[in-house]
Amino acid sequence: MESKVYSEVFQLAGNIQDKYLRAVTYAKVGYYLYRAKNPLYKKAFSYALNATSSIESPPLMAKALMEVAGYLFKVNPDAGKKVFLEVHDLISSFPEPLRTEMLTLFVEKLVKLGLLDDALFYALEIEDNVKRNDVLIGTLREYLKEGNMRKAQTIVREIQNEPWHSLAAVEVIKEHLKREEFGSALKLLSEINSDYWLGEAMKQVAFYMKNAEVPSTTYEKFVNIALGLSGEESNDVLRSLLVALALQGETNFVKGILDTLEPELRRSFILDVVDAIAYREESLKAFLEGLSGEEFEIAAHRAMDRLLERAPLKEFLPIVVEIGSRTSEDAVLVKVVRYLSKLGDFKHAEEFASRVRGNYLRSLAFGSLAVEKLREGDIDKAIDYALMVKDPKWGSWLLSEILTRILEFMTEGTVGEDIEESAKAHRGLLEGH
Repeated sequence: MESKVYSEVFQLAGNIQDKYLRAVTYAKVGYYLYRAKNPLYKKAFSYALNATSSIESPPLMAKALMEVAGYLFKVNPDAGKKVFLEVHDLISSFPEPLRTEMLTLFVEKLVKLGLLDDALFYALEIEDNVKRNDVLIGTLREYLKEGNMRKAQTIVREIQNEPWHSLAAVEVIKEHLKREEFGSALKLLSEINSDYWLGEAMKQVAFYMKNAEVPSTTYEKFVNIALGLSGEESNDVLRSLLVALALQGETNFVKGILDTLEPELRRSFILDVVDAIAYREESLKAFLEGLSGEEFEIAAHRAMDRLLERAPLKEFLPIVVEIGSRTSEDAVLVKVVRYLSKLGDFKHAEEFASRVRGNYLRSLAFGSLAVEKLREGDIDKAIDYALMVKDPKWGSWLLSEILTRILEFMTEGTVGEDIEESAKAHRGLLEGH
C-alpha cells in the first residue's frame, strides 16, 4: 500500500506545470522516498535536476537549484555540494545588484544546512556591506551554537564596518561569559568601537558575574571600562556591575566606587544595591556597616522596606537591631519596631518605639507593638502600649484602634494586620478638618 502511494505521488509530481515548482517538488519527493528506503528516490532527484535545466529565467533557475541541492545534500552530501558549486558558478555570472541578492540567498541556504565553512567562504564574496555583514553575523551565531570560538572570532576580524563589528564582538563575548571565560571576554571588549554596544556587552558581563567567581583584578578592569563610557550608558552599565559585585559579596569594593560618584548618582546606586542584597544577610550587614550619615539612612530605609515585604526571619534580627541603634530617622525606627515586634523581640522594639518623636509615627510604632501583643493574647500589655502615645489626637486614635481590635480578637480569634492603612486614613481625616 505504501509503495503504491509513493509511486502515485511520484507520477503526480510530473503533472505540475510550473517548472520551478515541479523541480522543487521532485526534490522533496526524492528526499522523502529516500527516508522511506524507496529506490525511486534517485529517479526523483534526476527529474528534479532535469526540471531546473528547462527553467528559462537564470535567477529562478538558481533558486530552484538551491532548493534541489538542499534536499540532495541531506541524502548525499557530496552530490549536494556539487550542485551547490553549479549554483555558485551560475550566480557568479549575474550582474550587480542581482549577483549580491542571489549570493546572499545562497549563503543563507548553506548556513541553514550547517555548511558554515562554505557559507563563510562565499559570504566574503558579497560586495554589498550591509548584506555581507548580515549574513556573516548569522554565520557567526551558528558557529557559536557549535562552540567553534576560533571561527567566530575570525568573523569578528573579517567584519570591519559598524555596528556589525561591535555586534559580532558582543555575540562572542556573551558565549565567553556563559563559559565563565571572563579574561577572554575582557580582551574582546577592546574590539568594540561603539559606546552603545560596549554598554550592551558590559550589561551581559554584569549579568553573568552575579553567580560566578571572578578575580578582583578582572572585575576592577570591567568597572574601569564602565567608568570610561559616557553619559547614561555609563550609569546603566556601572549600576549593573555594582549590583553584580554586591551580590558576590564585594561590598567594600562597591562602596569604594560609590564614594567616587556624584551625590545624587551615589544615592540612586545605593538604593539599587540594597534592593539586590536585601535578603543576603552577610552582604547587607557589610554594606550597611560601610555607610554613614544620610547614605546610611537612605540604605536603612530601603532595607527595612524590602525586609518587611517578606515574613520576618530571625537571622536578620541582629541587622535590624543594628539599624535601629544607628538610625535617627523616625520613619526607619517605625519599620524596625514593626519587624522586631513580628519576631517577638519586644524588648528592643519597645526601646526603639520610645525614641520615635513625631506623634503620628509614634502611634504607628506602639500600634505595631500592641497588635503583636494582642496576637499573643496579652490584652493588658496591648492596652499599655496603646496608652504610651500621649498626644490627644493620635493617642485617642491608637487607643480606639486597639480597643476595636481587642473585640475583634475576642469574637473572631484573629487580629487585623494593617494598622498603618488605618492610620493613613485617620491622618487624611485630620488634615481635611
